Amino acid sequence: MVNTMRAPAIFVRAVCKAFTLIELLVVLAIMATLLTLVVPRYFGQTDKARETVLRENLTAMRESIDRFRADEGRYPGALDELVQKRYLREIPLDTVTQSRTTWKTVTSPDGKPGVYDVRSGASGKAKDGTDYSSW
Repeated sequence: MVNTMRAPAIFVRAVCKAFTLIELLVVLAIMATLLTLVVPRYFGQTDKARETVLRENLTAMRESIDRFRADEGRYPGALDELVQKRYLREIPLDTVTQSRTTWKTVTSPDGKPGVYDVRSGASGKAKDGTDYSSW
């Protein structure tokens, strides 16, 4: 025979599969601890990558200026001339200032006109303590 009587609501316990507040707090504490270790390294790496790309861009432009000088027998009048004559596809980005127009050009020490060298127009110091403008 089947009992058709239902148990009173007080004795019926719903089976809930959920996290308790303590479990959630423990998980959040673990995540916060891991983030305190990871975040400073992340920002340090992005600064280091930005500086590395800046050095590479400066090297590429200096090599292009040297090739232009070897081919044409003179220095380029401006950085745009390197792009026009296809020594560069485009003027590289100064990764610190996030601009292509902040490059500082240096004239030749022997007084010849044109762009002899190029430097970053960024103010401030790199991770190694040197000024960006001295690169």
